[in-house]
Amino acid sequence: MEQTNVKSNVTMGALFRNKVIQTLLLSTFFLQIGVWVRNYSILLYVVEKTHEDPVAVSLISVAEFAPIFLFSFIGGTFADRWKPKLTMVWCDFLSAVSIFVVLLALFFGGWKVIFFATLVSSILSQFSQPAGMKLFKIHVKEELIQMGMSIYQTIFALFMIIGPVLGTFVYQHFGINVAIGVMGIAFLLSAGILFFLPRDLELEEKAEETTVLQEMKAGFSYVWQSRALTLLGGCFAAAGLGLGLTQPLAVFLITEKLGLPKEQLQWLMAAFGIGMILGGGLTVGMAKKTPPQILLAIGMGVSALGFMVMGLSDLFWLTLTAQFISGLFMPCIHIGINTMILKNTDAAFIGRVNGILNPIFMGCMVITMTTSGWLKKTFSLVSIYESTALLFIVGVLFLVPLFKGPAVMEKSEEA
Repeated sequence: MEQTNVKSNVTMGALFRNKVIQTLLLSTFFLQIGVWVRNYSILLYVVEKTHEDPVAVSLISVAEFAPIFLFSFIGGTFADRWKPKLTMVWCDFLSAVSIFVVLLALFFGGWKVIFFATLVSSILSQFSQPAGMKLFKIHVKEELIQMGMSIYQTIFALFMIIGPVLGTFVYQHFGINVAIGVMGIAFLLSAGILFFLPRDLELEEKAEETTVLQEMKAGFSYVWQSRALTLLGGCFAAAGLGLGLTQPLAVFLITEKLGLPKEQLQWLMAAFGIGMILGGGLTVGMAKKTPPQILLAIGMGVSALGFMVMGLSDLFWLTLTAQFISGLFMPCIHIGINTMILKNTDAAFIGRVNGILNPIFMGCMVITMTTSGWLKKTFSLVSIYESTALLFIVGVLFLVPLFKGPAVMEKSEEA
């Protein structure tokens, strides 16, 4: 037991000594400050300016999520063609520039340009995020990838709690101009930190004369010929369909099932976020020993149980507990997914694989999100939540063929 702990401490030490992980984690910290201040200050500003116009408010979500459909695969393809360090630096720098352009426009009274800030940074993230994944693949030892991803996801979980508070505080106390200034500085700091990444020497060897269209086709072919990635795509689709069903209906658990004021929803969100932070820490310990496909299956299985309990529960404490436990195991899902992608994909295809799988998840989620209101009028809340639980179990079934052995990369000759 003592020997295992020493080995774990050595591994953790090696992880934090890795210059790429140090740099990416610090860059992500500042990037998350910019993103959450952006999300909440712009939301509150638009609500105030439009007197709570639901159409204007919904356009914020469109500006945030539409680029995932339109640019995820394109961004992933170019991330595979371009040098990853340079790509990330330029994306953060251009995000900062766009923020300061918005600030300048606000001084001249053109408040509607505020949507531009969300749209541009969201588009650029579709190029930057797969480039970061590629850097993990190139510079981090395979045995450290899963543990590195668990720490990376813990930062995101932490900001799910402090992000809304931070964004709201900055806007309410200092106003939109200072909030936009904070965003721009945060993006600039992130870009500056990324200069400490190793030089992009690895990509200088690659001089293939292929067109963007040829590389897109090669990306689809690569995913299709990889058993692990194809099954992961099916898992993504099931999870997206399930989450889309319930995401817009959480408030009805409070008002209908529990008979409480809608404001009590904040406690469910807080329980989920606290669970994610604790789960991120616990998953760091699990990540070294547990294969990613098992980690993902555990996360989805517990989530299925959580949705089942929430749909049936008439007790606030039970619903709160189910939400907390779902949050506790949510990092298993995020870390399992990212590790499976990294371990089952050549560095040259990271961007395109990421750009294919992410829209599958988002597309399926949006499909059921758009129908959830109608389904709520037609079916009971219980049946919808139990359907989500069933879809998560279907997602686990897609992973079962990978349980027999490690999900290792299947290279095709064509790829």
